[in-house]
Amino acid sequence: MGRPLLNRRLAAFGTTIFAEMSALAVRTGAINLGQGFPDTDGPEEVREAAVRALRDGRGNQYPPGPGIPELRTAVAEHQGRFYGLTYDPDTEVLVTAGATEAIAASLLALLEPGDEVIALEPYYDSYAACIAMADGTRVPVTLRPHEGAFRLDLDELRAAVTDRTRLILLNTPHNPTGTVLTHDELAAVAALAVERDLLVITDEVYEHLVFGDAHTPLAGFPGMRERTVTISSAGKTFSYTGWKVGWITATPELITAVRSAKQYLTYVSAGPFQYAVAEALRLPGAYFDTLREDLRTKRDLLADGLTNAGFTVFRPSGTYFITTDIRPLGESDGFAFCRSLPERCGVVAVPNAVFYDHQAQGAPFVRFAFCKREDVLKDAAARLKSLAP
Repeated sequence: MGRPLLNRRLAAFGTTIFAEMSALAVRTGAINLGQGFPDTDGPEEVREAAVRALRDGRGNQYPPGPGIPELRTAVAEHQGRFYGLTYDPDTEVLVTAGATEAIAASLLALLEPGDEVIALEPYYDSYAACIAMADGTRVPVTLRPHEGAFRLDLDELRAAVTDRTRLILLNTPHNPTGTVLTHDELAAVAALAVERDLLVITDEVYEHLVFGDAHTPLAGFPGMRERTVTISSAGKTFSYTGWKVGWITATPELITAVRSAKQYLTYVSAGPFQYAVAEALRLPGAYFDTLREDLRTKRDLLADGLTNAGFTVFRPSGTYFITTDIRPLGESDGFAFCRSLPERCGVVAVPNAVFYDHQAQGAPFVRFAFCKREDVLKDAAARLKSLAP
């Protein structure tokens, strides 16, 4: 056959780095701090809610296309409870197969071929693939290290907007750097979107995994509710990543547009789990406080271990990832470092360069996940200590 089998838009995307590194962890028996999934399940009452739904026959057949009413109502209540945002569960909430489908459906629905999408670099790898599938043009704006964190250059963001810019794809709290955009930064993004009449898709899956000020949704800023597609999911907040239950909140017009694409992807998914997530979103505030404090303890445990091993550590303000600089260890190639790390000390990490268009910018940075049991993190820290110069 004279023509490649894979669509040209996806030709640049091979097997994800997460699959490669997780397979390496299995093969070597290393501790997997590469892929971002917990090694314990979430609240028992949430799991039991899923079992109860299965036994009662709720969700075992196709649920409604927009999601079950109970979950859409719970999502709307959650936005009001935590952020004071009001959404109509019947017209302004859409349930998706995790945040990844929500991102894909939003981009497929809202982009025309050649539209430019500004994304903060480094970015979650599905962003690039989804923009490509929508035949959009990715325009990265790079977060750069400054005073112990990765920061957004607002002047660079403004300069990236052209007459072809359709939307900004924003992720805060930010994976992989752990940066949480400040109120002033978000206000500047909002003002730019209004000034240039841009749509914004916000990936807020780590909204409850913040260690400083509470998360602030962009949709709450002046002029932003009517132009923002807000995305979140249950996986990160409730530690049931395999259930793949996500959601979108937006105006009826934006929801209708995104649903038009989403209905031809999964159509529906995770029926019984939707009932469980509806109950999870109504857990008392103590659950969310405990989750945050538990992750703060784990963050500090691993960050201290990485520091003692000789890494430069960017202690995150959110998410459950730590980005490190390997240059103090005499290394500069994150790919080579991560591929050799399991044999050297029995730990798996992910090279940040895979999240960059400008891979040289991310070459010396490596990401570790700390959403693991404390004994696992202590073991990993002890193993990593062998790298110390």
